[in-house]
Amino acid sequence: MLLEKFLEQGCLKEEEFKELLDQFDQGSLTREALLTLTKKAVALRECYYGKKVYTRGLIEFTNYCKNNCYYCGIQAKNSNVTRYRLSMEEILSCCESGYDLGFRTFVLQGGEDPYYTKERMTEIIKEIRCRYPDCAITLSVGEKDHDTYAAWKEAGADRYLLRHETADEAHYRKLHPEGMTFEHRKACLYDLKSLGYQVGAGFMVGSPYQTNKSLAKDLLFLKELKPDMVGIGPFISHHDTCFKDMPNGTAEKTVFLLSVIRVLLPNVLLPATTALGTVDPQGREKGIKAGANVVMPNLSPVAVRKQYELYDSKICTGEEAAECRGCLERRIASTGYEMVSMRGDVAKR
Repeated sequence: MLLEKFLEQGCLKEEEFKELLDQFDQGSLTREALLTLTKKAVALRECYYGKKVYTRGLIEFTNYCKNNCYYCGIQAKNSNVTRYRLSMEEILSCCESGYDLGFRTFVLQGGEDPYYTKERMTEIIKEIRCRYPDCAITLSVGEKDHDTYAAWKEAGADRYLLRHETADEAHYRKLHPEGMTFEHRKACLYDLKSLGYQVGAGFMVGSPYQTNKSLAKDLLFLKELKPDMVGIGPFISHHDTCFKDMPNGTAEKTVFLLSVIRVLLPNVLLPATTALGTVDPQGREKGIKAGANVVMPNLSPVAVRKQYELYDSKICTGEEAAECRGCLERRIASTGYEMVSMRGDVAKR
């Protein structure tokens, strides 16, 4: 049985992964087999991280983007978006409120906005590092050149999130405009690794034109890359994109893949994402119970949260930071785990 082979070996060949995913889709994996997978994932997660769930304070500091990724609500050509940029003072204010709430990692996430040059971002990173020396600084601002990544690492950035989106080049071309390639994104990820960042990759589950063969390539790419973090979440369509009528990904397959990724990369930092909580009211709890160990409450000013709309119906856009954290803390406690105030670095292999 393929699932048994995977649990024993920790990896499969591409065709075997595809077949395992086909079996999941067809409902031919028994309840007992799925429970065995979940138990293995949870055991590995608790081996490395115990009952701790790490928090990341998410600061969505700009919704300007020069790219036109077909699935994204803030793509450059969407004229219906109310654009915004946070000043350094506003970003630091988010950090201050987050620190007081117990966050020890700040995630600066935004579109690929040319306004935030290498020098401007360096200044922001240095100021956060100066004020919060005990905190981790994570960046998630897309594809840059090696020198830019190096400058930000030297300024004090610790981690970088760059979802690879899909390791299938043909599929990549169906999700992105001409000029964007998987090979370039892959090169960026390896640049980041070479510079000593803790690196995060990831993909959408159920994205348009995705096949189980594509997903098998994703899993093998993750095994090759050995990232410190993997962010996956269900695809959710946005009404202003060409994919507006495409079906969303499911919580069920996302949760299954969270367990698979935990077995594939036992010590990885694995978020239960906001997108998972959007498609299923219990999605984040299900993710934690499947082997995830990270959540990312929003520290962005409430006034701009609705403008950072990558997909429709995003949850937690109207809550204050304290409300958002308090709500998640209770939700995580209900699963038998505990949100903690720590940097939450990747455990050593």
